[in-house]
Amino acid sequence: MEKVRYGIVGIGKQGSGYASKLFAGMDKNAVLTAVCDIAADRREWAKQKFQDKVKIFDNYEDMLISGLIDAVIIDTPHYAHPVIAKRALELNINTLSDKPAGVYTKAVREVAEYAKKERPNVKFGLLYNQRTSKIYKAAKAIIDAGELGKLKRIVWIITNWYRPQAYYSQGGWRGTWAGEGGGVLINQDPHQLDLFTWLAGSKITSVNAVAKTVGRQINVENDVTAMCTFENGATGVFITSTHDAPGTNRLEISGDGGKMVISGGSDFGMKLEFTKLEMPEPEFSKVNTVFMGKPKNKKITVKFTLGEIIKGLLIDKGQHINVIRNFSKVVLGLEDKLIGNYEEGLNGLTFSNAIHLSGWLGRTVCPDEKGFEDLYYSELQKRIEEEKKNSVKEVK
Repeated sequence: MEKVRYGIVGIGKQGSGYASKLFAGMDKNAVLTAVCDIAADRREWAKQKFQDKVKIFDNYEDMLISGLIDAVIIDTPHYAHPVIAKRALELNINTLSDKPAGVYTKAVREVAEYAKKERPNVKFGLLYNQRTSKIYKAAKAIIDAGELGKLKRIVWIITNWYRPQAYYSQGGWRGTWAGEGGGVLINQDPHQLDLFTWLAGSKITSVNAVAKTVGRQINVENDVTAMCTFENGATGVFITSTHDAPGTNRLEISGDGGKMVISGGSDFGMKLEFTKLEMPEPEFSKVNTVFMGKPKNKKITVKFTLGEIIKGLLIDKGQHINVIRNFSKVVLGLEDKLIGNYEEGLNGLTFSNAIHLSGWLGRTVCPDEKGFEDLYYSELQKRIEEEKKNSVKEVK
């Protein structure tokens, strides 16, 4: 195989971007050979865009069995992600799913276990493009090197997702349990939930949360405040919304060795400030004899340079294509490790499911407790059924 032949399921706003970049040759190890969408207008767009150079399908099954593709990118509504992934894996097609991995962990776990046991040689990844960010990679490197010491706390306020009512009113599937499977957590925050658990480097053991709807005519949550505990002893706070104006994006990670703060409205406007203690805080507290004494520290700042901004915009063409490039190289044996491993998608999704469940039940929930996945699925179905009943009443 000289180049990976890609097919894309779902060529809406995001999928069409992936298709266009692959068609333009932005991944030298890949070629776009097929696309699929159930919407006639999107197929017509593809026909005009790609002419007769890319095969167009109206259902994913026909595309998967066509023999035209070596890998598939899935960019459909959330519930379909694990369903299509499972079918692609069965056919030995390398699979790269957009976020989220799915709506509920039960479905995602089943596919992850199938891939591991039955298709170990088929590549299976997630489009977690935020892991390619220079800022988050720097933060991860600092933590993994032990510079921050033992983690104490991770706090993320991510409320710059402002969405007016018009956003939710544009499509029947938006703002619904049946269509999206959730609100801000499942739609806007999968990358942040992934990074939250990835940077912490530890499983979440308990979650206590409030998830509610504020100021919008929708069924799902658009306002969340969650507190969690990690297996390594650290605690976490995750606050998010789509109704704050102006919003905030601030991530603060504290450890025995200092503190990191990542802030900024967009990737290229972000900066990381690492305040490193000269002596670990517990050690300082033991040896210090000065009333109200404080550990000495030094500050290190990481920001994008102008050259890096230009490279990101003009050469790399964004983070998503870099994840696809990595996936192509792993399929071809040119690299060993995927940026986003599908199994890791369970971590952020488990946190998301636990936040929902805690909010619904009004109590602390533990992802490892017996029956967690079945309980979440059951409670989700209740909300979908209630949504259907209310919809029928409105029609009458």
